[in-house]
Amino acid sequence: MTPKQIAFNFDNSYSRLPDIFYENVNPQSVKQPQLITFNKALGQSLGIQNLASNELLAETFSGNSIPNGANPVALAYAGHQFGHFVNQLGDGRAVLLGEVINGQNERFDIQLKGSGKTKFSRQGDGRSALGPVIREYILSEAMHALNVPTTRALAAVTSGEDVYRETPLPGGIFTRVAKSHVRVGTFEYFVAQNDHQNLKILADYVIQRLYPKALDAANPYLEMLHAFSDKQAKLIGKWMGIGFIHGVMNTDNTSLAAETIDYGPCAFMDEYNPQACFSSIDHHGRYAFANQPQIAQWNLACLASCLLSLIDKNETKAKEKINAVLTDFSKRVNKAISKTMVGKIGLDHKNKEHAELLKKLLKIMHEEKPDYTLSFRHLSDVINNKEEAFKSQFANKDLISDWINSWKALLNKEPNKTDDIYHSMNSVNPLYIPRNHLVERAIKLAIDDNDFSYMLELSKILDNPFITQDVHDDFSRPPKEDEKVHQTFCGT
Repeated sequence: MTPKQIAFNFDNSYSRLPDIFYENVNPQSVKQPQLITFNKALGQSLGIQNLASNELLAETFSGNSIPNGANPVALAYAGHQFGHFVNQLGDGRAVLLGEVINGQNERFDIQLKGSGKTKFSRQGDGRSALGPVIREYILSEAMHALNVPTTRALAAVTSGEDVYRETPLPGGIFTRVAKSHVRVGTFEYFVAQNDHQNLKILADYVIQRLYPKALDAANPYLEMLHAFSDKQAKLIGKWMGIGFIHGVMNTDNTSLAAETIDYGPCAFMDEYNPQACFSSIDHHGRYAFANQPQIAQWNLACLASCLLSLIDKNETKAKEKINAVLTDFSKRVNKAISKTMVGKIGLDHKNKEHAELLKKLLKIMHEEKPDYTLSFRHLSDVINNKEEAFKSQFANKDLISDWINSWKALLNKEPNKTDDIYHSMNSVNPLYIPRNHLVERAIKLAIDDNDFSYMLELSKILDNPFITQDVHDDFSRPPKEDEKVHQTFCGT
């Protein structure tokens, strides 16, 4: 007998918080949901059972069938958007079904995106076009495979309904898994209302859920800020290492779990350009590639200001403690970036000579504009005297040859065997990334032809980004001139 419901091990802690934290709201049903894909491995790791049929999966992850134990809510939050504060945003097109506990006693949110209107929708329809669903599915799972902390993709479905943007577009619903959906903007929401009681409730909740070690600290709220700061610095280091540009680093898109969240107008750099910016709504390059560390610090300052009264009742002392965290963050994020980047050339960031050599390479890359991903990937081949692929990225052969000689001289001083360095470099320098033109191709085929085969093929390749695969080199090469994506879009 086919089970009528998928079974989740729900334990919904967020919906046990006061009503002001959320709106109780069920997803709006859709006409004819069809499953695009379900992440079986992730589902099993979450302890989800009764994964019997595509029809049942489609009904569940479209929101048409609400599983037992779910308590659907739309979360309240505010946020600084491009530096301007908005005192109420919230989940305008998303519903948190509930939280599941896996076999390791870890807690994860299960959220539907594109599930219909909530009280936070403002003038929006609460729906998602199919394109953003496909983009977030591909990107978030690719980031996971690249060892970057991120929300995960559990399922993607078509809704069988059109949504209306500039033109009618096929609709979709995306199921996101996160350690938490609490954002910096969630704290800002209560501060904006001068609601110190619920601000403290939120801070205590975050400590309990995400930073339990802070409970033993003399100042738990300051320790939470320190712990978040450390994780966020490491996250930014990871982003910079793979050429990822988030595109919309608003405080409402900054997760307290320090996971990459909200894959809207994000992109991966092709040719190296520190000022690379793809987002169609980022008119002044606020969130350009090189600006991400400073923006992360700015967002941290927004969180810190929310915690002021909790950290110390004496405002002057509280500010001193917060400023120390912000100064420390600057050091931490620079260290994280240096560790990641110097590691990409097989050397140790603690050695100043190694760090300087990395700076010289980046200066050359800034001038020459080679492909960011392939330059680092092909550099490892130079160890084995295969220089052609690496050198082909650069017009000035003499300049890059001089750099290679300097690099080899430092490698020869290393205690590690060249074989070990080669493998170490290939474990951090991917061959396959979700290049913008590949993602756009997957989206176009899905929208124009209802063809998801390319999306699924691309996703499978991106599951193993560091291993050379027996696939067409289209999946690893940079875009041709007519394939380049110059702008990415949010999808709202």
